[in-house]
Amino acid sequence: MEGAGGTKGGFGQFFFGLAMAVAGGYLLTSQVTVTSGFWGYFGAHTFGLTLLPMVIGLGLLFFDGSSTAGWVLTIGGAIVIFVGILMNLRIYFEPTSLFHTLIMLTLLAGGLGLVARSLKAHA
Repeated sequence: MEGAGGTKGGFGQFFFGLAMAVAGGYLLTSQVTVTSGFWGYFGAHTFGLTLLPMVIGLGLLFFDGSSTAGWVLTIGGAIVIFVGILMNLRIYFEPTSLFHTLIMLTLLAGGLGLVARSLKAHA
């Protein structure tokens, strides 16, 4: 019987490592708070300005579904909005004890190490 990754053995290590990595990743990400600030690309309170190309593009697409300009404006506007939202995210690690942080990181790193070891051929 072949194990994880087509190698001999490592089947149990793979799933145990995967469970550890998932648990560590969950615990680590549950300690993170994500907030956003104002849209300040061209100055304060200008987010509505970025909606304009997308709205014009959508109008062109409703008028003529094969309009190249409509597709370019709609897709470009959506990309600008998405990138603007990502650029304004603020990520904070919530206060936690050193012990809990070490447990989270050990589970994550140890799990990834076991998954990698399970993919290596066993004797």
